Amino acid sequence: MDAGTVRSYGQTLGRLCRSLGGHLPLTALTADQVTQVFATTWGGAASATWNRHRAAVRSFGAWAALDDLAAGLDRRGETRPRTETISADRLDALWQRPGLPLRERTLWRLLHESAAGVSTVLSLNVEDLDLDDRRARVGGTWVSWRSETARLLPRLVAGRTRGPVFLADRRPGPARTPAPADLCPETGRRRLSYERAQYLFKQATKSLDPAGDGYTLRQLKPPADARAGRTRDHQGPAPLHASTLPGGSGGQEAWEPSQGS
Repeated sequence: MDAGTVRSYGQTLGRLCRSLGGHLPLTALTADQVTQVFATTWGGAASATWNRHRAAVRSFGAWAALDDLAAGLDRRGETRPRTETISADRLDALWQRPGLPLRERTLWRLLHESAAGVSTVLSLNVEDLDLDDRRARVGGTWVSWRSETARLLPRLVAGRTRGPVFLADRRPGPARTPAPADLCPETGRRRLSYERAQYLFKQATKSLDPAGDGYTLRQLKPPADARAGRTRDHQGPAPLHASTLPGGSGGQEAWEPSQGS
């Protein structure tokens, strides 16, 4: 981490320690306690300040495998610059990197090829995949992908017929059992969280980012002109990542909601 990030995280975690007591076991820390500290300390702060401290808690929770610490902290709206996409040469370097875990390689490829939102892709279930037609149903929308994702997905879900496509590394503890929809009935592992997926991607791309911070998952979405070119050049059914199913609410798109990174 750079010095600024270390200082920012230190401010957030230091305040939590002072408010809750430095001897509180990490395993006893709850989202309700974190929410109370935020309301007392930063309830009246500017949106950017609130979101910065919230991002620190989310990152810490992802690192500590406590994904729900920020569950009670909604992101506050703020004016933000347009998200820049990752350049083609840096993407090529990422795709060619040896040793990438299958889960991460599949997730990143799917995000790039589908241009769907991160939360939408992470919500995919095995039973909703149509591997032959390279698409999956999510609510009232279709998420479609291309050849590289089509090669990786069957390997990722091999032997599984139900549950989340993207799974966490470990089973949840007894005190952190997720909702049934987020738990794989065949492996006992929970759905991969946005926070953990974001953390892993930023760590993996620090060496590619000129600023050294690492990229966000949202930056995997190709530019609008590239998406339009793909649709024109695609042989077979056109990508349907922003279309609605018959009978769905017209115009509802599967884009990423505003979330802190």
